Amino acid sequence: MSPVQSFTIPVEADEAAWIRDRVAAYRFFEEPVDAGWRYGANRDYMKRLRAYWLDTFDWPAAVARLNRHPHFRVEVEDGLALHVIHRLSSRPGARPLLIAHGWPGSIVEFDAIIDRLAEPETENGPAFHVIAPSLAGYAWSDKPATPIGPRAMAGLYDRLMGVLGYDRYLYQGGDWGCVIGGWMGLDSTRVEAIHLSGYGLRSGDMRPTTPAETAWLTQAQKVRERETAYLQLQGTKPQSLGFAMMDSPMGVAAWFAEKFVGWADVGGRKGVVEPPFSFDMMLTNIMIYLTTRSFNTATWIYKGLFDEGGFTIPEGRRVEVPTAIAAFPHDLLAFPPRAMVERGYNVVRYTEMPRGGHFASLEEPELFIADVRAFAAGL
Repeated sequence: MSPVQSFTIPVEADEAAWIRDRVAAYRFFEEPVDAGWRYGANRDYMKRLRAYWLDTFDWPAAVARLNRHPHFRVEVEDGLALHVIHRLSSRPGARPLLIAHGWPGSIVEFDAIIDRLAEPETENGPAFHVIAPSLAGYAWSDKPATPIGPRAMAGLYDRLMGVLGYDRYLYQGGDWGCVIGGWMGLDSTRVEAIHLSGYGLRSGDMRPTTPAETAWLTQAQKVRERETAYLQLQGTKPQSLGFAMMDSPMGVAAWFAEKFVGWADVGGRKGVVEPPFSFDMMLTNIMIYLTTRSFNTATWIYKGLFDEGGFTIPEGRRVEVPTAIAAFPHDLLAFPPRAMVERGYNVVRYTEMPRGGHFASLEEPELFIADVRAFAAGL
């Protein structure tokens, strides 16, 4: 059999019916007065999301929308195949571009930009053959037998590109995608350049040498204390969390919703602090995890990260391939000043974005696309 097989996303009607029954039976509980999102997922938001889920959301229509893209499953090693959208451009000179999602995201992050990257609006705009895989253990990619980390995932992605016939390619990543991108820049001979919209892998020397670097490090420590308990849990005892979440669609929805508000740019919307995304987008992303029963294995990459040694670039090494930084100001962990990033990367482009957060391609698609195109055009 060919290692590349055409694929159509299934609706999984039986799973969807079980999910609906669990959502309908859900019982709400107490919340502190004027809680907002300070204690986690907001009860009023979750009630509205549940009502939309039961009364309005159309999962088969969401699947049909995703299926307008060309989907494949590609065997990258014995017993493990990755799901991937492989959208070829009609433009002469189009360059292969692998775009990588993270957690708690999915290929939904790229749904609205894939065609635009492949077929730019102007004749002379950079065009790309877009390759958008689902991480191993996520969605319709196979589940690994044991947790693997971002360095191992980078190896799978590099082999994916080889199976698809690409000897050289560009890479873009955020969240896990930016950690994987760092490893690809270090380990792959195929990666021509990388574009990062999040700060993942970094130099072992992060000692501040300027007031701006000191301010960044102080803020980073505050963020770690306030926002990363999930990382410690998923990176140490993911199976215990899995026993709860695999049986609770509303639990998964709340776990994700809190991240989509806490990590996004929610300012400037008349004081309303909630995920700046439609219910349809939120629920499509949630249902991908639920219908594929992949919440548990999606958390394994965190355990794999710590088993591999964490976020630090090995001593004496640096990412030397040309690297572009798209620094969105309201990310979970904003980029440090350029000089600090350059300790670990060959930075040839550093763009301080005027707005936007962790989910860059969803929140600010125009800024995101423009920066990727400008980077590619300047190589």
